[in-house]
Amino acid sequence: MMIAIPEGVTVEISGTSVTAKGPKGAVTKKFSAVVSIEKENNEILVKGSDKEKAYVGTVNSIISSMFKGVSEGFNIPLKISYAHFPVTLEIKGSKILIKNFLGEKHPRKSRILGETKVEVKGQNVTISGPDKEAVGQTVANLKAAVKIRKKDCRIFQDGIYNTE
Repeated sequence: MMIAIPEGVTVEISGTSVTAKGPKGAVTKKFSAVVSIEKENNEILVKGSDKEKAYVGTVNSIISSMFKGVSEGFNIPLKISYAHFPVTLEIKGSKILIKNFLGEKHPRKSRILGETKVEVKGQNVTISGPDKEAVGQTVANLKAAVKIRKKDCRIFQDGIYNTE
C-alpha cells in the first residue's frame, strides 16, 4: 500500500528508520527489519512477505499518524476535578507536579514524553504534540499519577478526566 506524503512534510528514510518533519515538529520511528520502507516520488511504500502482512499494516498506520502529527498535531483536552482541595499543576522541565491532590502535603509527579507540550489554564489542561504515542503516554502518566487508592472511588471522585 502506498502512503501519500502531504504537502509541507519532508521524509527521510535510513534503513528501517523513518523521520517526518513538518510545521508542528519532527517525529522519528524505528521499525523492525522484517519490512522494507522505500520512498518513490511523493509516496512511501512498505513491503513485507505474506507472513508479515499484519505488521506491514501497522507500519502503514504509524507512518500515516506521523504525517498527521507533524502537519496538524495531536491535541487532548483534560479537566481537573476536585471536591474539597483545589488541585494545581506545575510544569518543571519534563515533569508535571500535581500539588494539593486530596490535601496531600507532597506533590505527585508525572512525566512528559518527547516534544509534548502541556498547557494549564485554571482547571483545563491541554496536552499536545506531533507524536501520537508520546502525547497518549503523557496523558496516561498524568491519569495514573492521580489514581486514588485505598479510598472509596464513589465518594472521592477527584482526578483528571478527558473532556472529549
